[in-house]
Amino acid sequence: MTTYYVYFFIFAIIGYFIVTDNSVARLFFYLGQLTRLQYEKAKWWVLYSPNNPIVRLAIKRNSDRMAREIMKDFKK
Repeated sequence: MTTYYVYFFIFAIIGYFIVTDNSVARLFFYLGQLTRLQYEKAKWWVLYSPNNPIVRLAIKRNSDRMAREIMKDFKK
């Protein structure tokens, strides 16, 4: 139960500084933007970066599938 009071006290102090000082509010806004940007960068790396071995495997599978389709068209 005391951890709730500690968290409440910390957030109350942060809230007080945000309300009273505009530069602190901007700081938290920019920290939120920076956190969002880092999340987007990590998400892009996981989904699209060719340095990622899982993405490299997916690219290889798609390339092999396209090569088989093109070879089938040439044989016709």
